[in-house]
Amino acid sequence: MTRGALSRQPTVHDVASAAGVSRQTVSNVLNAPGIVKAATRERVERAIQELGYRPHASARRLRTRKSSTIGIRLDPVTNGISGAVLDRFLHALTERADARGLRILLFTARDPADEIRQFERLLDGADVDGFVLTSTTYDDPRIDWLIDNDAPFVTFGRPWGVDDIDDAAHRWVDVDGRHGLAEATRALIELDARRIAYLGWPSPSGTGDERCRGWRETMETEGLGPGLSAGELDQLELRSEDGVAQGSDAIRGLLATGAVVDGVVCASDSLALGALMVLGSSVPIVGYDNTPVASAVGLPSVEQPLEQVAAAALDLLLESTDGPGAQEQPDPDSAAVIGDPEGPGDPRHRLLRPAVVWR
Repeated sequence: MTRGALSRQPTVHDVASAAGVSRQTVSNVLNAPGIVKAATRERVERAIQELGYRPHASARRLRTRKSSTIGIRLDPVTNGISGAVLDRFLHALTERADARGLRILLFTARDPADEIRQFERLLDGADVDGFVLTSTTYDDPRIDWLIDNDAPFVTFGRPWGVDDIDDAAHRWVDVDGRHGLAEATRALIELDARRIAYLGWPSPSGTGDERCRGWRETMETEGLGPGLSAGELDQLELRSEDGVAQGSDAIRGLLATGAVVDGVVCASDSLALGALMVLGSSVPIVGYDNTPVASAVGLPSVEQPLEQVAAAALDLLLESTDGPGAQEQPDPDSAAVIGDPEGPGDPRHRLLRPAVVWR
C-alpha cells in the first residue's frame, strides 16, 4: 500500500497494516522507539515513509500554541448514586489543575461518535492542550481517533481492547477493581460466609468483568468446599443493569430458585442498596464506590482513591503535552501511588489499589 492508493490521510491503522504489525507497535515506534526491535522499527518507519503518514495538523499546533486548558466530557447523569463517583473525580481534577495554573473545559456528547466530533472541533480551534477521558469501553473508538490524530490524552480507566493494554501512546490511570472485590470477598469468608453471591453488570463490561473476576478467583481458591460446588458458584453470579430496583430484582430472582446466600459483594453501591432492600441486615453486603448513600445506610463499600487518580491523570497528561505545569514536580499524591507491585511496569500506565471501608 502506498500514499497514492489511499483517498484520505493515512492513519496509524494503515501504517500497522502496511508493516504487518499491531497498532500498538506503531505507537511504540512513534512514542517509545527504544523498546521496539530494530528490524521491526525499520519496517514500521519504512511504511510511514511510503504512506506519507504524519500527525494531525491541529495536534501539531498544540505543540506550539498552548491554551492551558484540558477538555473533559461531562457524563450524563445515570442515577443519583453511582453518578457521584465521576463528580468527585471531576472536582479533584479541577482543584489540582487550578493549583497548577490550568483550566478544565467541560463539554457534552451524546455518544462516542459525537464526542469525537467535539475532539476535532476543540483541536481545530486549539482550545485545549489535551483531554481526560472517562468510562473506557472495549475497543473504544475515541482512543483510536486520538492516537491516529496525535492528540494528547489520558484516560481514567484502562484500555480493554486486545491491542491496547501496553500501548505507549495510551496513558491511563485505573483502579484495580479485581483487587477490591477480592478483598471484600476474602473478608466475608473470614466471617464464615461461604455462599457469597456476586451482583454485577452484564458482560462484556471491562470494569464489571474485572470486579467479577476478583470475586470468582477468591471464591475458587478460598471459598469452595463441601458446602459449595463449582456449579453452585455459577448460580451465585448475578448480572443486572445498574440500579437499585434492578439489584433488588436480581436478588429476588436468585432466592426464588431456592438458593441460600450468606453474603453478597456488588459492582456498585446502587446494586448493593438493592440487595440490602431485599436481604436486610441479616446478610453481609459490600458495595463499590463508597458513595454518600452507602455511608448514610451503613453499607460497607470499596472506595476508589479518586484524589490520587486525579493527581496521576494530570501528571501523565502534562508529561504528554509538555504544557504549562509539565516541568513542575509531580503531584506528591501521584508519585505515591505508582507502586502497585502487581500493576503494569510502564509509568505511563498506573493501576491503583482501592480499599474496603467497613461499617
